[in-house]
Amino acid sequence: MALLTLTSDIGEQDYLAGAVKAVLLQQDPSFQLIDITHQLSPFNDPQAAYIIRNATRLFPQNSFHLILVNLFQYQPDHLLLVKHNNQHYLLADNGLITMILEETPEQVVALPLDKTKARNTLACAEVFGKAVLQLLAGKSLQEVGDASVSIQVRNPVRPITNSQYIEGQIISIDHFENVIVNITQEEFEAQRKGRRFKIVFKRDEVIDRISETYADVPEGEKLALFNAAGYLEVAINKGNAAGLLGLQGFSEKSTSQYTQSRLLYQTVRVYFE
Repeated sequence: MALLTLTSDIGEQDYLAGAVKAVLLQQDPSFQLIDITHQLSPFNDPQAAYIIRNATRLFPQNSFHLILVNLFQYQPDHLLLVKHNNQHYLLADNGLITMILEETPEQVVALPLDKTKARNTLACAEVFGKAVLQLLAGKSLQEVGDASVSIQVRNPVRPITNSQYIEGQIISIDHFENVIVNITQEEFEAQRKGRRFKIVFKRDEVIDRISETYADVPEGEKLALFNAAGYLEVAINKGNAAGLLGLQGFSEKSTSQYTQSRLLYQTVRVYFE
């Protein structure tokens, strides 16, 4: 039984997420389909990369990860099938795969789209399902697709560092409106070198210690911790950090912006002393 995860930015307000599953199950009713999320923010590749990277790495080897994100950012004539660290990724050739993996894929082939058929989300799901079936039947990646493809490459959003600070970008805001920053615990400790620190955002908001749980501070107080994925998280115990602190997801166009007369900050800086 093949295990297929589904991640998309198509939402769940209409029929499409269910229809994708129907297309896949028509091809093989034994497919085990697992939703990661269909609620990715549109056109937010740093968020998509963070969520997909940290979810898919925990699945059993040789799982298949169908990623229906920004499928039509470019006029597509093919899709991608990638094998990396014994996981398979099926997605558009839009640069997202290098952001997810944070390195060059080990193996990648192009899956051609039928020029006689409409190019839409369900057609892409059908191409992905057929590729999975071919691999399950014993074909190699090179037999399933074109290994000569030259893929789109985009670099992951990295923190800015120097000897005195590390500045991270807000890459995701979770269901509780906790704010996730693209600084890992490993990067934090390597830059810290045992020094004291101050986490600074919104100009005058400061946190000077790392908590283990949200309950380490009184209700309504702000805190910072490293989440289950190992990334820096700014939160308010039983509160709404993003809304109350004026923080929002990172945009490549700006590090801060006004929205309805309110300045929204997209970066968090950690000073070492």
